[in-house]
Amino acid sequence: MTKAQTKYSLASSTWDENEFSAIQQVIDSDMFTMGKQVAQYEKDFAQFFGSKYALMVSSGSTANLLMIASLFFTKNNRFKLKRGDEIIVPVVSWSTTYFPLQQYGLKVKFVDIDPNTLNMDLAKLEAAISDKTKAILSVNLLGNPNDYGRMQEIIGDRDIFILEDNCESMGATLEGKQAGSFGIMGTFSSFFSHHIATMEGGCIITDDEELYHILLCIRAHGWTRNLPKFNKVSGEKSDDPFEESFKFMLPGYNARPLEMSGALGIEQLKKLPTFIKTRQRNAKLFQSLFVNHPYITIQQETGQSSWFGFSLVLKKNSPYTRAALVKKLTENGVECRPIVTGNFLKNSEVLEYFDYEVGSSMEAAEYIEEHGLFVGNHQNDIEQEIRLLADILV
Repeated sequence: MTKAQTKYSLASSTWDENEFSAIQQVIDSDMFTMGKQVAQYEKDFAQFFGSKYALMVSSGSTANLLMIASLFFTKNNRFKLKRGDEIIVPVVSWSTTYFPLQQYGLKVKFVDIDPNTLNMDLAKLEAAISDKTKAILSVNLLGNPNDYGRMQEIIGDRDIFILEDNCESMGATLEGKQAGSFGIMGTFSSFFSHHIATMEGGCIITDDEELYHILLCIRAHGWTRNLPKFNKVSGEKSDDPFEESFKFMLPGYNARPLEMSGALGIEQLKKLPTFIKTRQRNAKLFQSLFVNHPYITIQQETGQSSWFGFSLVLKKNSPYTRAALVKKLTENGVECRPIVTGNFLKNSEVLEYFDYEVGSSMEAAEYIEEHGLFVGNHQNDIEQEIRLLADILV
């Protein structure tokens, strides 16, 4: 394959006859809404990620929404949130990390990222914690876990808990433990460009039974129908299914996934270990070609990243502006994007709706806002594409 023939896309499909057969089985069943395929996927997902409970939802964004919502309904005062509580977040993430916090009236405190890991700067996090801080919503960016051991040391014996947005880092590990399982809840995405693809889809994991029951309730209208007979929302359900059909306990949503998405997830999870190994193999090549690059820095790995994509941040001595770099990559068939939202504080229009505070200086976020981008990684071998990238950026 010549350079002219090579196209380096952000993502590619990994479906084969297994996924198409799974879809066809759902079609043949004539049962398309959430059912036994979703239930099996949730069981498999919890087992894979070492969690007691997993709940599939319609997207990673709705996973974040339900995760935050559930904390307003818990009876456990350790985790219970109320309007005005302070939540610390990194200033670089996806928009729907932040929007549920605004929608539930929380005080959002933004903290800068570490320019090397692209995750929350833990020194600035430590300085930003106040006696009003209730939780830290950590984000594992571009496949890279946060240093949760250090984060717990910073928290110490204070009444602060951790939540994880792990939508970009499925399959990453830290000291053998899966990213997404360090907080009291963790969220995942299975959108096309992510580590597994279920058309649309997301998941929440937790070890807390009450939170799981709340999630079951608010995922589907706030009704009791999907709760076990003995549960921590309604207590004991009636044995009369008619009576329980339209019984509502909590102000919920319809964030249910489709049965097709569950069936696809079952097949994709079987492939996930191989997907992660391939992504990590691609990353080793990428690192070898770019770690000592004269005018580009790359993301430093914490634990074992699952390498959602490859960041490229121009050094101050770079011969390119980012606009020129984007143009050069695009002209050579390489798709690229900003590093997620970049500095989210630039979005002044939407921030008018937020109760927020700037919890640190933002040098790193401001720098990648102007000088950073990322290119894709894939679940299949992309050696030619990575070498093309290196050839372009000599």
